[in-house]
Order: sequence, then structure tokens, then C-alpha cells
Amino acid sequence: MNVTDAVAVRVLEYKRKNNMKKLTLHFVMSLIVCGFITNAIAQGKQKPGVTYDAVITRVVDGDTVAFQANFLPDPLKKELSVRVFGVDTPEKGHRALCPSEAARGEAASAFTKAQINASTKRQVILMDWDKYGGRVLGDILLDGKSLRQMLIQNGYAREYYGEAKQSWCN
Repeated sequence: MNVTDAVAVRVLEYKRKNNMKKLTLHFVMSLIVCGFITNAIAQGKQKPGVTYDAVITRVVDGDTVAFQANFLPDPLKKELSVRVFGVDTPEKGHRALCPSEAARGEAASAFTKAQINASTKRQVILMDWDKYGGRVLGDILLDGKSLRQMLIQNGYAREYYGEAKQSWCN
């Protein structure tokens, strides 16, 4: 076998392993989401979901939280991000369209962090994949209370189900 053949074999092995990781993740999430169905607590438009006790690892932004996902098979990272279903919070940082949106996005993230830190029982409801495929749609239960409902009730989020988003810059 010459060097060119050896390189081609390595490239094919790498592609096969990468495709297997993606396939395994989608398979595992399909089993989780389709498994033991419970009712989501989202008001208005309900989605079925599966509730798990969770170790929250970080807050990504006001409506996205990462949690420990030890159930994922190797070699997948043992963390998943959950996008809170049925809400939209302002963007922060470079994704914000204006300074007031960035400030509101930071406030929404701080609110989410504070609620998580103040809670003793943390659960995640997994509902479905989001439209981008890298996150899961769901909700976070903090001492039995829906993060989704808390974000809306305290003015950090709007209800959102995929329609055209309203600007936070008004």
C-alpha cells in the first residue's frame, strides 16, 4: 500500500466515525423523546415530553440551558443544551440587533442563572429537537416551577412558536 492509499483509508475511517457519532446521537435522542411520554407544562401549545432529574452545567442564554447528559454513549460529549420551548428571549452580545436588546439579553441570562442557583431540585423536560438539530426543545423545572412560565411572567421572554420574531429593539 502506498502513501496515497494509506491517506485515503484514514480519511474514510475518519468520515465513518464522524457519521456514526451523529447517527448515534440522533438515535439516542429519538429513543429519549419517543420513550416515556408525559405532558409538557407549556401553556397554550403543549408538546409531549420526558422529564429527568438534571445537573445543570451552564446557562447559555436566557432561554437555553446546558445539562449533564451521562446517558449519551461514548464518544459523544456528555452534555446537551435545552432551548426552552415556546419562548423567545432577547439576544445578547454580538447577536443582538441593538444595545437595548443586548442589555435585555444579559438581564434574561442573569435571571435564568439566578433562578437555577436559587433552586434545590432541577429537572429537564425533553420534547424534541430544535430546528437547528444541535439542541433539544424542552423546559426546565426548578423546584417544580417552569422556567418558561417564569421568564414570561417576569417580562424576560415572549411566547414564540416559530412564527416571525418581533424585534426587541423597539
